Amino acid sequence: MFLRLAAQYQDLVKDLVLTLDALAQSLKNHGLTASCYTCGTDGNHGASFVADLRDGHAVRFLVCDHGISWVEMRNGVELVKLEGADAIRELDRLSQHLRSLQRQRLESSMTEASWRSAGLLPVHRLDLSSPQPEG
Repeated sequence: MFLRLAAQYQDLVKDLVLTLDALAQSLKNHGLTASCYTCGTDGNHGASFVADLRDGHAVRFLVCDHGISWVEMRNGVELVKLEGADAIRELDRLSQHLRSLQRQRLESSMTEASWRSAGLLPVHRLDLSSPQPEG
């Protein structure tokens, strides 16, 4: 049983390493400073993820065979340190926030005509800003 649990944990570490690498790249695409350094012969034994979220706010997520941790800092001062499942939940919260920013950026970049041509707006939309004729 213990060998199975160890193998499952190693799979979790590998999945987190891949996710951290992708998250760092996505944050870079949004103009934020982020890095993900991996360790091990194949790069799947651990990772150190750091992201500068501006205004002196930064996060660090570490994953390896010895554990998982999340540290939030402001101006170099550690504010929050979480480990294990709590650390993974914070990583998920950051990832969800990034996805919502991507959706907002996409929505604001599309014009009404492109929404309509994509079939996302009804062609005869009521304009609620002007009074409607009674009839």
